[in-house]
Amino acid sequence: GDWDFWIEWKDRRLWVTVVPIVLITFPAAVQVLLWERLRLPWGATVCVLALLFGEWINRYFNFWGWTYFPITMCFPSQIIPGAILLDVVLLLSGSYLLTAIVGGMAWGLIFHPGNWPVIAPYHVPVEYNGMLLSIADLIGYNYVRTGTPEYIRMVEKGTLRTFGKDVAP
Repeated sequence: GDWDFWIEWKDRRLWVTVVPIVLITFPAAVQVLLWERLRLPWGATVCVLALLFGEWINRYFNFWGWTYFPITMCFPSQIIPGAILLDVVLLLSGSYLLTAIVGGMAWGLIFHPGNWPVIAPYHVPVEYNGMLLSIADLIGYNYVRTGTPEYIRMVEKGTLRTFGKDVAP
Protein backbone atom coordinates (compact mmCIF):
# COMPACT_ATOMS: atom_id res chain seq x y z
CA GLY A 1 0.00 0.00 0.00
CA ASP A 2 0.90 3.64 0.14
CA TRP A 3 2.60 3.26 3.52
CA ASP A 4 5.34 1.32 1.79
CA PHE A 5 5.62 3.50 -1.33
CA TRP A 6 6.49 6.99 -0.15
CA ILE A 7 9.29 7.91 2.22
CA GLU A 8 7.25 10.53 4.07
CA TRP A 9 4.38 8.10 4.67
CA LYS A 10 6.57 5.52 6.40
CA ASP A 11 5.26 6.83 9.69
CA ARG A 12 5.75 5.52 13.19
CA ARG A 13 2.20 4.18 13.65
CA LEU A 14 0.51 2.85 10.55
CA TRP A 15 3.56 1.77 8.51
CA VAL A 16 5.01 -0.39 11.29
CA THR A 17 1.68 -2.11 11.93
CA VAL A 18 -0.02 -2.48 8.54
CA VAL A 19 2.96 -3.43 6.35
CA PRO A 20 4.31 -6.38 8.41
CA ILE A 21 0.82 -7.84 8.86
CA VAL A 22 0.12 -7.71 5.14
CA LEU A 23 3.60 -8.83 4.09
CA ILE A 24 3.81 -11.99 6.20
CA THR A 25 1.09 -13.86 4.28
CA PHE A 26 3.03 -14.81 1.15
CA PRO A 27 6.32 -15.75 2.87
CA ALA A 28 4.39 -17.92 5.34
CA ALA A 29 2.55 -19.70 2.52
CA VAL A 30 5.75 -20.37 0.55
CA GLN A 31 7.46 -21.48 3.74
CA VAL A 32 4.74 -24.06 4.39
CA LEU A 33 4.91 -25.40 0.82
CA LEU A 34 8.69 -25.78 0.80
CA TRP A 35 8.74 -27.32 4.30
CA GLU A 36 5.91 -29.79 3.63
CA ARG A 37 7.12 -31.00 0.25
CA LEU A 38 10.92 -30.66 0.38
CA ARG A 39 11.82 -30.02 4.04
CA LEU A 40 13.64 -26.84 3.03
CA PRO A 41 13.60 -24.26 5.84
CA TRP A 42 14.23 -21.18 3.69
CA GLY A 43 10.85 -20.63 2.03
CA ALA A 44 10.17 -17.23 3.63
CA THR A 45 13.59 -15.90 2.66
CA VAL A 46 13.27 -17.06 -0.95
CA CYS A 47 9.78 -15.56 -1.19
CA VAL A 48 10.94 -12.25 0.30
CA LEU A 49 13.92 -12.05 -2.07
CA ALA A 50 11.62 -12.64 -5.05
CA LEU A 51 9.14 -10.09 -3.70
CA LEU A 52 11.86 -7.48 -3.20
CA PHE A 53 13.23 -8.13 -6.68
CA GLY A 54 9.78 -7.49 -8.13
CA GLU A 55 9.34 -4.41 -5.93
CA TRP A 56 12.65 -2.92 -7.09
CA ILE A 57 11.71 -3.54 -10.73
CA ASN A 58 8.34 -1.85 -10.08
CA ARG A 59 9.89 1.11 -8.27
CA TYR A 60 12.58 1.60 -10.87
CA PHE A 61 10.48 1.42 -14.03
CA ASN A 62 7.19 2.84 -12.75
CA PHE A 63 8.32 5.47 -10.27
CA TRP A 64 11.61 6.58 -11.77
CA GLY A 65 11.26 5.49 -15.37
CA TRP A 66 7.85 7.03 -16.04
CA THR A 67 7.49 9.80 -13.47
CA TYR A 68 11.12 10.55 -12.50
CA PHE A 69 10.52 10.32 -8.77
CA PRO A 70 13.86 9.71 -7.06
CA ILE A 71 14.38 6.12 -5.91
CA THR A 72 15.21 7.40 -2.43
CA MET A 73 11.64 8.66 -2.20
CA CYS A 74 9.92 5.34 -2.90
CA PHE A 75 12.17 2.41 -1.93
CA PRO A 76 10.56 -0.77 -0.52
CA SER A 77 10.79 -1.87 3.09
CA GLN A 78 13.57 -4.07 4.36
CA ILE A 79 11.89 -7.40 5.17
CA ILE A 80 14.81 -9.81 4.82
CA PRO A 81 15.68 -9.87 8.58
CA GLY A 82 12.12 -10.91 9.45
CA ALA A 83 12.12 -13.65 6.82
CA ILE A 84 15.40 -15.04 8.12
CA LEU A 85 14.02 -15.09 11.66
CA LEU A 86 10.84 -16.79 10.46
CA ASP A 87 12.87 -19.49 8.71
CA VAL A 88 15.20 -19.97 11.68
CA VAL A 89 12.26 -20.50 14.03
CA LEU A 90 10.82 -23.13 11.68
CA LEU A 91 14.21 -24.81 11.32
CA LEU A 92 14.85 -24.97 15.07
CA SER A 93 11.35 -25.92 16.17
CA GLY A 94 9.91 -27.83 13.21
CA SER A 95 6.49 -26.75 14.47
CA TYR A 96 4.01 -24.62 12.57
CA LEU A 97 2.43 -23.43 15.81
CA LEU A 98 5.71 -22.16 17.28
CA THR A 99 6.65 -20.67 13.94
CA ALA A 100 3.33 -18.85 13.77
CA ILE A 101 3.58 -17.53 17.33
CA VAL A 102 7.29 -16.92 17.86
CA GLY A 103 8.32 -16.42 14.23
CA GLY A 104 5.34 -14.17 13.47
CA MET A 105 6.13 -12.09 16.54
CA ALA A 106 9.79 -11.88 15.55
CA TRP A 107 8.76 -10.85 12.02
CA GLY A 108 6.70 -7.98 13.38
CA LEU A 109 9.18 -6.91 16.05
CA ILE A 110 12.24 -6.84 13.76
CA PHE A 111 10.46 -4.92 11.00
CA HIS A 112 10.93 -1.40 12.35
CA PRO A 113 14.47 -1.84 13.75
CA GLY A 114 15.48 -3.53 10.50
CA ASN A 115 14.44 -0.41 8.60
CA TRP A 116 16.09 2.13 10.94
CA PRO A 117 19.40 2.38 9.04
CA VAL A 118 17.55 3.17 5.81
CA ILE A 119 14.92 5.52 7.26
CA ALA A 120 17.07 7.43 9.78
CA PRO A 121 18.53 10.01 7.36
CA TYR A 122 15.02 11.07 6.37
CA HIS A 123 13.94 11.91 9.93
CA VAL A 124 16.45 14.73 10.30
CA PRO A 125 14.55 17.96 11.03
CA VAL A 126 14.96 20.98 8.75
CA GLU A 127 13.38 24.42 8.67
CA TYR A 128 11.67 25.20 5.39
CA ASN A 129 9.77 28.46 4.87
CA GLY A 130 9.35 28.92 8.61
CA MET A 131 8.02 25.39 9.24
CA LEU A 132 9.81 22.53 10.95
CA LEU A 133 9.77 19.50 8.64
CA SER A 134 11.64 16.26 8.24
CA ILE A 135 13.71 15.58 5.13
CA ALA A 136 11.04 13.05 4.08
CA ASP A 137 8.31 15.69 4.31
CA LEU A 138 10.42 18.11 2.31
CA ILE A 139 10.97 15.52 -0.42
CA GLY A 140 7.20 14.86 -0.46
CA TYR A 141 6.49 18.56 -1.00
CA ASN A 142 9.06 18.97 -3.75
CA TYR A 143 7.83 15.96 -5.74
CA VAL A 144 4.08 16.42 -5.88
CA ARG A 145 1.96 13.41 -6.69
CA THR A 146 -1.66 13.09 -7.82
CA GLY A 147 -4.28 15.32 -6.24
CA THR A 148 -6.88 12.73 -5.23
CA PRO A 149 -8.09 13.11 -1.63
CA GLU A 150 -6.16 10.16 -0.24
CA TYR A 151 -2.89 11.68 -1.46
CA ILE A 152 -3.40 15.18 -0.15
CA ARG A 153 -1.26 15.52 2.94
CA MET A 154 -1.16 18.08 5.69
CA VAL A 155 1.85 18.52 7.93
CA GLU A 156 1.13 19.63 11.46
CA LYS A 157 3.51 22.26 12.78
CA GLY A 158 6.13 20.86 15.10
CA THR A 159 5.21 17.16 14.91
CA LEU A 160 7.16 16.07 11.81
CA ARG A 161 4.25 13.79 10.83
CA THR A 162 2.35 13.83 7.56
CA PHE A 163 -0.98 12.08 8.19
CA GLY A 164 -3.59 14.83 8.43
CA LYS A 165 -6.32 12.97 10.28
CA ASP A 166 -4.49 10.34 12.36
CA VAL A 167 -1.47 12.18 13.67
CA ALA A 168 -0.21 11.15 17.07
CA PRO A 169 0.35 14.28 19.21
